Amino acid sequence: MDKLRSMEIFVAVADSGSFTAASARLEISAVMVGKYISQLESALNVRLLDRTTRRQSLTDAGRVYVEECRRVLEQVTAAEASVERLRVAPSGTLRISAPTSFGACVVAPALATFLQRYPDVRAELDLSNRVVSLVEEGFDLAVRIGDLRDGDLVAKPLCQYRMVICASPDYLARAGVPKTPEDLAAHRCLSHMVWTARNEWHLAGHETESPWRRDPVLACNDGLGLKMAAIAGAGLLLQPEILLTDELRDGRLIRVLDNWLPAPRPVHLLYRQDLRPLPKLSHFIAHLQEACL
Repeated sequence: MDKLRSMEIFVAVADSGSFTAASARLEISAVMVGKYISQLESALNVRLLDRTTRRQSLTDAGRVYVEECRRVLEQVTAAEASVERLRVAPSGTLRISAPTSFGACVVAPALATFLQRYPDVRAELDLSNRVVSLVEEGFDLAVRIGDLRDGDLVAKPLCQYRMVICASPDYLARAGVPKTPEDLAAHRCLSHMVWTARNEWHLAGHETESPWRRDPVLACNDGLGLKMAAIAGAGLLLQPEILLTDELRDGRLIRVLDNWLPAPRPVHLLYRQDLRPLPKLSHFIAHLQEACL
């Protein structure tokens, strides 16, 4: 038995006074109205209506039950309306997972302008280099760099993750500008502490063995720390271009060895399959794609 439908029909009978009037209002047969009421009374094990040949009237139990039915149906209507509002304009909480550096430098600023544009949206931005489970951990969106493994998720391309080798003008004036990867042996190089022989960035033409020095003058577990050290003249930096946009533009860092940079890796937005994604998600995806143009 469809309990909500039975409640709806019972309220219609109580309001209209007869099965015939309720059937016209609900656009179903009077016989079907009678079946729903009988099923409801059987389930409750109580008579809700006193029936005569022309009219039905509520019993004491019916008068109590009809008011409770009204409250239930009002709550259902309110719940449906709240969901529909989510589908009309961006609102609710948006949970995003993104790699630490890319998320801080790219996703966070885009999210700030998005929240200003849509004040009914709240956001949770989880910055971590681990691969999260969108379904199990309740994320709406994840940013992934490199090869994708989640075949059951929708993947939208965002941008290319390009690397750049650079140094401060002061360092290049002291140490000279490297012309080929082989010149790196004579330079002071900066490295991230998570680099290993397996996941380090190999330069073009040197895929089997990296010319990047494995005895760096400075190793750090934070990309921002490495960038600040490079700006201060510590040595050559190998880092994603998108994290160095301002420094490269204003000349605090100078590009070198552009012809030998590692191959770029794709950046994708991943989200769960939904024929009608909520506006908070679809609008933010469009907003982030625009910000990365």
